[in-house]
Amino acid sequence: MKSLGKTVFLTWVLGVLLVILSPSAQAQKLWAEVSLNKQSVYLGEPVEVTVSVYTSTWFTAGVDPGNVKVKDAYTVFFRNVSTSKTVAGKTVSGVQMIFNVFPNSAENINFPELEIEVETPKEGGYEGIAHVVKTKPRQIKVRPIPPGFVAEQWLVTTSLSVNQRWDGDIKNVKVGDVLTRTISRNAANTVSQLLPPVVWDSVAGVSEYPYRSNVESHRSKTAISATRTETMRYLFEKEGEVVLPEMEFTWWNPYHKKLYKRTLKEVKIDVQPNPDLGMLASVRDSLQAQISKTQAAEEQAEAPFTILGMSVKKFITVLGSIILLLVAFILILKWALNYRKNYLIKYHGSELYYFRRLRIAMRGKDKKLIVESIYNWIDSMRLDEPTLKYFVESYGSMELQQEAKVFEDQTITGRTLFKFSIKELSRARLNYLNGDNGVKKFQSWINP
Repeated sequence: MKSLGKTVFLTWVLGVLLVILSPSAQAQKLWAEVSLNKQSVYLGEPVEVTVSVYTSTWFTAGVDPGNVKVKDAYTVFFRNVSTSKTVAGKTVSGVQMIFNVFPNSAENINFPELEIEVETPKEGGYEGIAHVVKTKPRQIKVRPIPPGFVAEQWLVTTSLSVNQRWDGDIKNVKVGDVLTRTISRNAANTVSQLLPPVVWDSVAGVSEYPYRSNVESHRSKTAISATRTETMRYLFEKEGEVVLPEMEFTWWNPYHKKLYKRTLKEVKIDVQPNPDLGMLASVRDSLQAQISKTQAAEEQAEAPFTILGMSVKKFITVLGSIILLLVAFILILKWALNYRKNYLIKYHGSELYYFRRLRIAMRGKDKKLIVESIYNWIDSMRLDEPTLKYFVESYGSMELQQEAKVFEDQTITGRTLFKFSIKELSRARLNYLNGDNGVKKFQSWINP
């Protein structure tokens, strides 16, 4: 028996160990990591941020990081990349989400904590279960622009191409002519918001009328670039030689740690006289009108979207307030109508209502209506004995009792109707209301 008991015990222990060590009994591992390719960068220099999510099973649905925003920086999401790695001798599946972050402020920035929704089955399972994986925030140090550089023209890029185009014959120019110059720049590994505008030097004898700039960002699965195109119209107002100075475009290459530049050479233009100087003012007015139209279009494009002259936020607030007021008004109106309905139901069954009907009837000559009104009024008071005689004997004066006797006699014989004194009836009614059977006992009655 002892041997049998020992065998059973060993079998039980072995079963427990097999359950504990079996893959299905092991807890699922699910975690996220954030890595940076650089810890500190210059203003505008991109940082590659890789957010990785790993599971000890697999993912049953794609991983979406959502709309990630970094304060004081432009953030560009590139792509998801499937990956794997070995942890404690076991291969785990992973997804890497790659971002490029471009600081636009001299202050340090923080890549925020993310909450990423994923679907992955538990160990030994096959059906995906929704989980939320959190990452830790990471700080990126932003270094100031090196001394000696013009902040307004600071640009960080790995390469920059500069091209220009002229519309018009620069070799045959006379006073009043207009030449159009277009300069396009394309920068790699940056966004359009970080491409500084062209600095146009003023030139004596020449008026300048700029077009609106055109900026674009271009993104592929592995790279990003930006283009900025700017156009200037030159109006030549004086004859003689005009020199448009050279233009220098500089940028900082973060990999070579060097400053580079591109130069557009100066342009010399020999402006010939024009006998028709009257057209100069006309051309100037036309160009100025185009400038005003362009500025108005830019202001309209840059102006925040409005609804009925209000911002979207204010419009929603006002609309919400109006809806709440309308709902409140409907509820109050519904309550008021209900209250009015209940009031009228109570009023039309009250002693006051029938007494007022009696007073109105007694002003007329309709005998039948007067008799009916008197007895309806008596019935509404719920007397111990609902009769006119009981009422006048209980609450009326001697004069009213005599009038009631005459009234009943005439009602029985059908002769000319004798009218009660309204004054005496009112006094008797007041005695009744102030008595034990009055308004204090029947709180639901409506009385003056």
